Parts: sequence; C-alpha cells; structure tokens
Amino acid sequence: MKNLVRKVLFLFVTFSIYILQAQQENPQTPTTDRPEYYATVIDQDPEIDGEIINDPVWQKIPAITDLIQLRPNFGAAVSEKTEVRIAYSQTTFYVSVVCYDNDPSKIVVSDSRRDADLNDEDSFLFIIDTYHDQQNGFLFGTNAQGMEYDAQIDNEGKGNFNANRQQGGVIGGTNINWDATWQVQSQIGEYGWSAEFAIPFRSLRFASGKNRTWGLNFRRNISKNTEIAYWTSLPLGFDMKRLSLAGKLNGLNLKNPGNLKLIPYVLGQHVNDKSVSPNETDTDFDAGADIKYSITPSLTLDLTYNTDFAQVEVDDQQVNLDRFNLFFPEKRAFFLENAGQFGVGSPGEVDLFFSRRIGIGDEGDLVPIIGGARLSGKVGQTNVGFLSMFTDDVVDADIEKNNFTVARVNHDFQGTRSSLGGIFINRAGLGDTDDDYNRVFAMDGKWGIGNKAEINGFVAKSVTPGIEDNDHAFKILGNYNWDGWDLRAGYTEVGEGFNPEVGFLQRTAFRKPEFLVLKAHRFQNAGKLLEIRPHVSYRGYWNFDDQLITGFLHVDNHWEFKSGFEVHTGINFTTERVVEDFNISDVTVPMGNYKNEELQLIIITNPNTAFSFDTRTIIGGYFNGHQISNSGTARYRIGDRFNSSLTFRHSDIQLDTGNLTALVGGLRLSYSFTPRIFLQSLIQRNNISNVTSVNARFGWLQNANTGLFVVFNVVKDDDLIDGIDNQVLTIKYTHRFDLLN
Repeated sequence: MKNLVRKVLFLFVTFSIYILQAQQENPQTPTTDRPEYYATVIDQDPEIDGEIINDPVWQKIPAITDLIQLRPNFGAAVSEKTEVRIAYSQTTFYVSVVCYDNDPSKIVVSDSRRDADLNDEDSFLFIIDTYHDQQNGFLFGTNAQGMEYDAQIDNEGKGNFNANRQQGGVIGGTNINWDATWQVQSQIGEYGWSAEFAIPFRSLRFASGKNRTWGLNFRRNISKNTEIAYWTSLPLGFDMKRLSLAGKLNGLNLKNPGNLKLIPYVLGQHVNDKSVSPNETDTDFDAGADIKYSITPSLTLDLTYNTDFAQVEVDDQQVNLDRFNLFFPEKRAFFLENAGQFGVGSPGEVDLFFSRRIGIGDEGDLVPIIGGARLSGKVGQTNVGFLSMFTDDVVDADIEKNNFTVARVNHDFQGTRSSLGGIFINRAGLGDTDDDYNRVFAMDGKWGIGNKAEINGFVAKSVTPGIEDNDHAFKILGNYNWDGWDLRAGYTEVGEGFNPEVGFLQRTAFRKPEFLVLKAHRFQNAGKLLEIRPHVSYRGYWNFDDQLITGFLHVDNHWEFKSGFEVHTGINFTTERVVEDFNISDVTVPMGNYKNEELQLIIITNPNTAFSFDTRTIIGGYFNGHQISNSGTARYRIGDRFNSSLTFRHSDIQLDTGNLTALVGGLRLSYSFTPRIFLQSLIQRNNISNVTSVNARFGWLQNANTGLFVVFNVVKDDDLIDGIDNQVLTIKYTHRFDLLN
C-alpha cells in the first residue's frame, strides 16, 4: 500500500507540472474577451406583465442579441432571435427577454411548479455573480407560463446539490432550496414568448458602492431543436454556472436597501396511531418564528425559534445491499440555505458537517429544535459562516439536550478561482456528563490554475473523549477540464480514529486512490449522433492492513444523440474483500475475497417529450454469486399542470448462501393549479421491510417558501402484531413580513 501511495503522489505531482506547462503554453482566456453590458438606470419602473415589445420603458434600453449555441451546433449563433435587456432602479433589478419563435405552436411548457427543472422545455435563465468573485452567484429562470425558478450557486455549481428540489445535498453546488422574494410575468404571442423579472435588491447579497461590476450570463433553451444557447462562449462540458467564464455587467451604483423580515408560523397536528389497541390519538398546536436581518447587503443574520419542518417531503426509501452507510440527503430549507458556506469534505463520502445530525437522531427519531442562529455572507472577499443550534432531549430515545456549533471562514482570491479556509464543528451535550462532546477542526483550499485546471483538498482532525490516535482525515484532488477533456487524480485517507459526529462517513478507516480520464467529442456531420464521451475511472478503498476492501474499475462510453436520446455502455471490474460475515436482509455474505465483472447499460430518452424514461441495468457477479439489477424512472406529463413519475429499483441477487429479491418503488404525482398552488403526493413501498408510506402535500405559496401547507402522512407495515400503522395530518401556515421596505 505504501508503494501505491507513493505512485499516486508521483502521478499527482507529474499531473500538476503538466497542467502548469499547459497553462503557460495556452494561457487562460483573458477576461477582456468576455462580453460586457452596461446596465441602464431607470426612473420609471416598468409594469411587470410580460409585455416587452410594446413597452416604451424597455424599448429605450439596448438589447443583447448575440447568443451562441452549445448544442446541437456548437459555436453557431442561436437559431431563433433573442433580445435580453437589463435595467435597475434604486430598489429593484430588472431583466427582460423576448424569445422570438417562428413556430410558437411548438413552444413546450412541461411544468409550472416553483423551482421545477427548466432544462427540458422552452425556458430562459440568467445568473448574476453579485460579488464578482467568479465563484458564487444567484440563478433565476422562467418558462413561457411564468413559473418561478431561483437558486443559490456556490463554488461554480460544483458539489452535491442535486437538481431535484427535494434531493438537495450538503456541499456546494446548486441550491434550489434558496428562495427569494421576487416576481416574474410572461406572455405568449405570434412572435414567440417574452418575460419580465423584477428582483428587489433586498432579496440579493452584494457589495454596495459606485460603478460596481457583476458577473453575468444567460441561457435560452429551445425545446423543438433540443437547443441550448448562452451569452458567453463556453467549452464543451461547461454551463452558465462556470462563473469564471461569465460576461460582465458594468455601471451599477448600489446602495444598502435594508432588509428585516419576520417569518412566524402556526401549526396544528393530529396523530392517529392504529398500531396499538385501542387507537391512540393526539392533537397538538405549536408556533415559532424566524427572523432574517441583513447587517450589510452581503452579510445576513438568521434567528430561529422552535424550528419546525412539517412541510418537507419524506425521505426516499432505500434498501442497503452492502455493508456501508446509506446517505439520506438534507431536505429542510433552513439548513439548505447557504449550506455551501459550511461544506467541507468529500460530498456523500466524507462530509465534515452534515446538518441532518441536528434534529434527527441516529435511529431517525425527531429531536425538537429549541432554536438557534446563523450568520452567513461575505466580508470583502472572505466568506464567513457561523451556526449555533440547540436541541431538546428525547427521553424515550435516550437523547440528551445538545448544542451544535459550526464556525467557517473561507477567503476567495479574486480572479484566480483559488481559496483558502478553515472550519470548526462542535457538538456539546448539555447534560451532566463532562466528556459528552465531539469536535472537528479542518482546513481546506483550492488552487485554480487558469481556467482549465485546479487542485483542491482538505485536512481534518477530530477530538473525541477516549480516542487518541489516527483521528485524522485528508484529501487532495487535481482536475483538468477543458475542450472536452476531464482528467482527475486524487487520494483520500480517513484514519481509524476519525469520528465526525456531526458529519457523515460512508465508510470508516480507509485509504482511497482514484482517477478519471474522459474525453467528450462533438461531431459535426455524423447524422443523428451528437457526441460521444469515452472514459475510464478507478477508485480503490484500502484498509490500514494494506488490504484492498473495495476496488472499482469502470470503462464506459456515452452515446448522445441530437434528439436528446442517450445510451451509456460500460463494464465494471470489481473487487470486494469481506473481513467478517455480514447480512443482506436474511442472507449471509461470508468472509472472503471476491473479484467480479459487471455489464452496465443506461438508456435515457428525450426528456422534452410528454413521456420519457431512464433505466440502468447491471448484470454480473456479486460477492460469491451474481445479480441482475434494474433501476429507472418513467415520467409522464399532461400539459404544464400534471406531472408524474414512477421510480423503481429491483435487484435479483443469487448467492451461494441464499437468494434475495429486493424491490423499492415510488410513485410521484403532482398537479399545479397555478405556479404557486400545487398538490403533490409520494407513495412508496419496499419488500424488505414491507413498509408502505404515503406523503401527500398541498401548498399555497405566498413568496419565498411561505404560505399554507397541508400535509398528510401514512406509514404502515405488514406486521399484524408489532407493526407500524400511523396517520399524521399537519396544517401549517407561514407568513413573511418585510419590516424594512
């Protein structure tokens, strides 16, 4: 293992030298080559109704028209005329767009729900880098029906935030759980469609002053052509979240708008427990509040009391078919807002801070959150974050009162895509035990080498009473990404004593080398074929006895067609060393060293159509036997109001010690009465725990995730004696008061 580590470090150093030489021979694109636009100051606010062509306020403002395709015709001008205008008043930032279309009957609107995915329909999005740090920003978008989409972008969109609103992650990336107060209106006509955005400055974070510059880019999706076009020219594999390549919005004179919001809630809940005889019922009423105050336009204080998350969708059911920890993402809006500010580690594998540890016990018990505070934002070019939360005890689950504190500082070196930071994480029990605490200290950094490459990593140490040795973790990762090439090499180590109790470890005590080599090739004249992406990747997990516990070598090619159809064909070479027997359901996997091969096939159909699906099939060896595994999602929509998806995961496992069939299914149904009034349901079932759950939610949003929520939950299993059979009805109303206008 020591020889392997030396080889990995040698390759990493060689990789770094190569990148430096490549940057000297091919320096990064000068920022002067990026497009620029001067915002217009207006005294008369436009009427926000979607009408642009005949609005005299907008017609006096020069338009941006030169968008460039990323797909299907890389580098060509946008196929349909597009006009974008930007203006601002003392209180509001305005954006308008006219999306001309020579056949408006083919305009696709697939979803009207707030924050629904805009990738698979006719839509317009723009991103603003309000600090001009080329790393962080705010993303806004809409479609021809005027739906509202907003998101907070950290670290140029890199991280573990999933595009699905209910599957937000914990480190960096695109956080669509960030909801601001703003408005948009659209209009459809014979010319195509148009939209107006009005975003109050108090809903943004920025540095005030005269003649300020923001980063800017925008994107138009034209569904009938599966076309994507941007204002700035981007290399293959990039999107508008690559803020270091964004254009410039100049000439902004900005004042502190003042921002103080009071967000109280009231809640009523009725619980009917049918698993006992006679039935136990209980009705509770509760109330709480949040306060949001902008100390400066770039630094915000949040206070919360008696925090509640009754309106959040339930977790997706999972079945553990291995011996390592399952990851359930954070879904609670309070913790997801500015989550990237507190993210240090390796997403989904070594998360030094994982907010689900606050308010949720190890066995899934709900732990009341008494209250807390969060300070987050920017001071100059330094990102700062402080979070302190207090939780109550739960006697039945033997959980004491706790305080959770996180302090984070991260400095961005302007114009370099580089940063250096540190984090302190502390859990302190508030009971009578003196040694009931856990602490983690860490430093992290990123070195941006031009626009094409970067090296990043972290080093951490935990402090736990009774653990003295090997309480460290670190990672170093190099990446080159340009002109279709994606090259990565890295090494991660987690010591046997490393114990981040307010974090998440997928597995403990490992050394992990990894690499990826991928080349995307865009065809010019290959018929219906658009792009191929051949690649090879490897990751290996070794223990500290120099034994390979898990090895995974993946060889694949992605075949992408102009219609949006994709096929991924791959083979996996796997190694699994089981050092002690473990069970998958009732089937025992004995000690041993197992080497296998798997065939992998992924099919993705055009998501712009009313019916689409994606599937993933794996056939091959599995420990001391073999498996056939299928998973996928089928989606069907009717117009822009009704959306449905059926998700399944089926595994047929046959081992020498027994057979196992695991099936998890989930049905999502959604109907949008308006972009702010919706009815959603999630029905789930798995055959291992034999649990059926139903989560139905009605929402009538006012703004920024406030309004009326009615939630009905049912959880039931098949055990007739000691089974679960609970029904919970919750009604919650939240209102936002703007105390400083």
